[in-house]
Amino acid sequence: MEKEILLQLQNISVHYGGVKALDGVDISLDEGEIVALIGPNGAGKSTILKTIFGLELIHSGNVLWQGKKIIPVSHEVVQRGISFVPQGRRVFSHLTIEENLEIGGFIVSDKTDLKRRIVEVMKIFPVLNQRRTAKAGTLSGGQQQMLALARGLMTEPKVLLLDEPSLGLAPKIVKEVFMKIKEINKKHKTAILVVEHNITFLLDIANRGYVLDKGNIVAKDDSQKLFESGVLENVFMGKSI
Repeated sequence: MEKEILLQLQNISVHYGGVKALDGVDISLDEGEIVALIGPNGAGKSTILKTIFGLELIHSGNVLWQGKKIIPVSHEVVQRGISFVPQGRRVFSHLTIEENLEIGGFIVSDKTDLKRRIVEVMKIFPVLNQRRTAKAGTLSGGQQQMLALARGLMTEPKVLLLDEPSLGLAPKIVKEVFMKIKEINKKHKTAILVVEHNITFLLDIANRGYVLDKGNIVAKDDSQKLFESGVLENVFMGKSI
């Protein structure tokens, strides 16, 4: 059975003043797959996620959702089935874990449905369930990242956009976070687009990836081939492709 293409970026350009943050970028994301966005700082990876979520102004090109052109506006994008977990965790530290999840489910008007979603999300993150009444600010960095992921799932998205989920975490916790990302993908068939510097962990769970440099896609392939190709070393060492 052929998979549906959920999300496409066609010839997308984004400018910051006179600088081209993205220059004619083409990306697609199929249902149920994990796709990596890889590249050095300033390559345009996070800009891609922000563009999809309506946080950056598109200079030219098209965004397609399930084959239809859309103009990304954040609240409308959420309603369509896209969730964004930005880097830096950004939990509401003065609120409890449960209250953070309730905010994540802001589009859910039915309270019974909201409670059901909290229960379902807690099954994925038992450590959060054990501390559901604790203030988010009392959690460790790894637990806060788990909460950020959990909050992103409250809308039951078809697509999850993750920006640097391992940022500032110890190696042991990084492994745990990536295991949770894979679990979310497998159990819920959620398509995931991930920006991440920890290439080894990311390519281990991703189906395929795009390599960016200076706002351009310089390579794309399945994860294993990218890992073995040498293109990553070239990009990160500043060599031309």
